[in-house]
Amino acid sequence: MSRIPRSVFFLLFTVSGFAGLIYESIWSHYLKLFLGHAAYAQTLVLALFMGGMAIGSWLCSRWSGAWGNLLRGYALAEALIGLAALAFHPVFVAATDAAYASILPALGGEIPATLFKWTLAGLLILPQSVLLGMTFPLMSAGLIRRYPTAPGESLAMLYFTNSFGASIGVLASGFVMIEKLGLPGTVQSAGALNLALATAVWMLARGTEEPMRARPRTGRDSEGAAPFRFFLTVALLTGAASFVFEIGWIRMLSLVLGSSTHSFELMLSAFILGLACGGYWLRRRIDSIADPLRFLGIVLVTMGLLALATLPLYGEMFGLMQAVMNALAKTETGYTLFLFSSHAIALAIMFPATFCAGITLPLITYSLLRGGHGEESIGAVYSANTLGSILGVFAAAHIGMSFLGLKGLIAAGAAIDAGLGLVLLWRVAEGRRLRMGAAGLSLACFAAVLAGVHLDAYKMASGVFRRGDLYSASDATMLFHRDGKTATVSLMEFGTDRSLRTNGKSDGAINMDPDGPRVSDEITMTLTAAIPLAYRPDAASAAVIGIGTGLTTHTLLGSGALRSVETIEIEPAMAEASRRFSPRNTNAFADPRSHIIFDDAKTFFSTHNRKYDIIVSEPSNPWVSGVSSLFTGEFYRLARRHLNADGILVQWFQMYEIDASLVASVLRALGDSFPDYAIYAATGSDLLIIAGETRTLARPLADITAMPGVARELRRVHVNSIWDIEVRRVGGKSSLAPMFLSYGVPANSDYYPYLDLHAAKYRFLRGSAEELTGLLAYSVPVVALLEGRKKSERAESRVDGDEYLEALGLTRRARYARDFLLHQTAPEPVAIPRQFQKDLELTRARLIDCRDPERSDIWFHSLYQLARTLNPMLSPDDARTVWERIELGPCSSRLAPDEREWIDLMKAVGNRAAPDMARLAEALLAKPSDLPADHRQYLMAAGMAGYLAQGKRAEAGALWSRYPKDVDMTKDVGLRLLYAHAFGLK
Repeated sequence: MSRIPRSVFFLLFTVSGFAGLIYESIWSHYLKLFLGHAAYAQTLVLALFMGGMAIGSWLCSRWSGAWGNLLRGYALAEALIGLAALAFHPVFVAATDAAYASILPALGGEIPATLFKWTLAGLLILPQSVLLGMTFPLMSAGLIRRYPTAPGESLAMLYFTNSFGASIGVLASGFVMIEKLGLPGTVQSAGALNLALATAVWMLARGTEEPMRARPRTGRDSEGAAPFRFFLTVALLTGAASFVFEIGWIRMLSLVLGSSTHSFELMLSAFILGLACGGYWLRRRIDSIADPLRFLGIVLVTMGLLALATLPLYGEMFGLMQAVMNALAKTETGYTLFLFSSHAIALAIMFPATFCAGITLPLITYSLLRGGHGEESIGAVYSANTLGSILGVFAAAHIGMSFLGLKGLIAAGAAIDAGLGLVLLWRVAEGRRLRMGAAGLSLACFAAVLAGVHLDAYKMASGVFRRGDLYSASDATMLFHRDGKTATVSLMEFGTDRSLRTNGKSDGAINMDPDGPRVSDEITMTLTAAIPLAYRPDAASAAVIGIGTGLTTHTLLGSGALRSVETIEIEPAMAEASRRFSPRNTNAFADPRSHIIFDDAKTFFSTHNRKYDIIVSEPSNPWVSGVSSLFTGEFYRLARRHLNADGILVQWFQMYEIDASLVASVLRALGDSFPDYAIYAATGSDLLIIAGETRTLARPLADITAMPGVARELRRVHVNSIWDIEVRRVGGKSSLAPMFLSYGVPANSDYYPYLDLHAAKYRFLRGSAEELTGLLAYSVPVVALLEGRKKSERAESRVDGDEYLEALGLTRRARYARDFLLHQTAPEPVAIPRQFQKDLELTRARLIDCRDPERSDIWFHSLYQLARTLNPMLSPDDARTVWERIELGPCSSRLAPDEREWIDLMKAVGNRAAPDMARLAEALLAKPSDLPADHRQYLMAAGMAGYLAQGKRAEAGALWSRYPKDVDMTKDVGLRLLYAHAFGLK
């Protein structure tokens, strides 16, 4: 057996670390789906994982000395881990489904339900965590037994290889495996690795006898060694300090790199890589260290001071990220470089101190082995260090972050390590100069940093990772800034605009000047409350996910019918900041019907068996880690279970910093969970999706302007009648669902998180899905034709406040064009673009006043451009009057046959005359011509829409197939919609 190189085992242990970190990441994903993303839930998941590992290590320290073949014991542990991984997903789904369906509703109280969920979570991962905790002690002790000449090197190399594998595993799972395999496939792949690893180690350990371990000395210390319990205390406290650093650094770096899941994976990889490199550096030195106690003291003091140094260094990272954002092109290659840059920034903060941390655990273990405490000390040290990690997580997340803030938290962790190092140096018999020098240097550094370093709240609230912007006191006033348990929350005032920010990302803004212009967020938040009330004016209960500025809750409470509005917010600091938007959100905090609950939304719904008439989901952007779980099929099914009969869900979804394929993934998930939905454009970049029963969404909208409180808020955002809401309707499930299928993406799911995997990339690329809201103004009214809508809803809208939605401005423009062509009204120089006015004048000159322009192609181009605006934005009745004025006017006899045919087609489109549209468009396409590509695509859209409106899918598909060069649905959302219907995507 001894002929087998140690490097073989080091390589195998690298694979073990790779799989182990996959488990930590994936189990965290799974359990957060069940326990939620609240601060206590996140720490509980980590505590279960780390606690299980501590128990496993402790068991090894107590019992492994009696085992004859530790490597076979290690192989058995790996095999059991692998088998558990293969069964994990079906067991998790069955257990949690049973919990939601029968057990939790039967418990009848929050405390019993919470205790049950924690117990079930523990049963799901604690056994495997115990086994994982046994792997390092078993492999280390087994290898030392076989290669006893350099125990320190073996320990350091095993620590390095396991940690290095873990640093790769977190990146592989997050960036590759979950996308390809989903959560189930990823955890099962890790299980397969464990089984292969177990088989290999079992074969290598076959047929050999383990030498008996040396009997540890007990009762008194070995010469030159510190007491056993003292070393365990050091391991515990430095483990606690390391996790204090991890919690603090992750929050700090979230404000620089963004708080996406991929950012967290890069941070975690950087943290673990530092640990690995520390172990690697130590491997050649550890067995020759003359005084391990003295060396450990120096390392701990150095680690504390390096951690403290991250506070002044941190301020420079914002400028570095700004330079990165300004330098990189917003391309796929640029995004890859952004990820590398983010990893480099994380390493700059984390690597120096974690390098030292990677030295401590092998060194403490080696010191005890060298002192004669035996191989049992391996498990004992590992267990103590892991237990300290748990204490560090709880202390940092639930006490330190809120009471000390980021600066105080990092300083506290640094003080623990530096203090431990000084205590160790004080125990060294010689070296007074070293002790005094270390103490003096530590005191000087702490005094300088605590007194001279102040974390810049303006930089932290800038969201530099989005646009490369950095704010200062000259740009805004900081009204509120707090490091909460789950996020750092800020409230900034730019003139009269107040912006609420979470980890640097704006989560809502309001213009506090009652006479000033409204910002787009106000329109969105007001309509988020108003539209569901238009569907359910009798609604008595509502739940709002995410408090934001409080304006949505405030507007909902303008309904006298509502008896209760529960606002569920995960971060208490958000509510504190939101209060500073008063008086714009007074109802949210002063109305007795308003109840603010601090919890994770999924947890709250599953724990409290309540049902509502309206549920509003208005979370942060889905690229924020954890938020995408509120855009999954599993969440939508949960929400539907908590709706009353005829209840409706309102889902806000941004169209900026995203891609249409991601929107399609979410709408597929929503469509699978609800019978029907209707999509509204609050602004050009904000969708509101109303989901519920078909009968509920088929009702005419109620006149909510009869609700004084709601009407007052609507008037602020220029919504003066129910028609100002109708004009924003993009379409319903029957018309739009096939289009979402055409993107070829899976429905977003908790277990296949398509949105979470890609959202951060499109944030960087500054992607946009505003093409979807562009359907409102598409040149051929394809949605209206597919849905059979012909009533004159647009004619009654006042269409004020059009700066945030192009369709409103185009509607005003179309009405002006109608009046100009019918009555030649005076132009509106501010509202009407110059080119549009020129097109109107050319069209009127040629077709109504019978004056020929110099070039006939110019007037036809002007008419074509006008038709693209008039037909979709006017009602059929209004459009008909315009085209009849042209058709029946004195100039029509002078038109060429092709020109007359085009005008007939435009009239048919405006009148929604489907048979004429299909016939005329196909005839014009069949004629040889040198029409521009956009003209031919217009003909294709008109022809296909005409056929589909008659139910003739085969004819529409044949038209598409006959002219393949004239269609490109990747650049034309209307053609994509028509293609999906023509080819029956379901």
